[in-house]
Amino acid sequence: MTGQAVSAVPDVLAPGLRVVFCGINPGFVSAAAGAHFANPRNDFWRLLLDAGFTPRLLAPDEQFDVLQFGVGLTNAAFRTTRGSGDLRRADFAGAAERLDDLARELRPGWLAFVGKEAYRGAFGERPKLSEQARRLVETRLF
Repeated sequence: MTGQAVSAVPDVLAPGLRVVFCGINPGFVSAAAGAHFANPRNDFWRLLLDAGFTPRLLAPDEQFDVLQFGVGLTNAAFRTTRGSGDLRRADFAGAAERLDDLARELRPGWLAFVGKEAYRGAFGERPKLSEQARRLVETRLF
């Protein structure tokens, strides 16, 4: 994927995960921390615990610990912005192919989009607020 932007936060991925959560893009706080969902106003880490994906509340700087619980993290777009409204269509160029490659190579059970705009940006279509009809290889999308 020549010319692909590099994210300010690393992908947290491994083969055979239960689920990979796909955010829309890094915000300024996450980029500065080098960690997913690092803004203290973001409830992602608390909700991950509340939904039973982790046995304890993790801090953003513990992001790689999610792998031991079968969870991974990535983003649909890599460009850092103040907010997702600052993204352009071009920021999602290659996202669908990259996510398809991820599914093909790592075979996660699910790819769960953290917000419908992450899905829409990647695939250019409006998502249902539930499991999607689309599959990436055998990976189910939510």
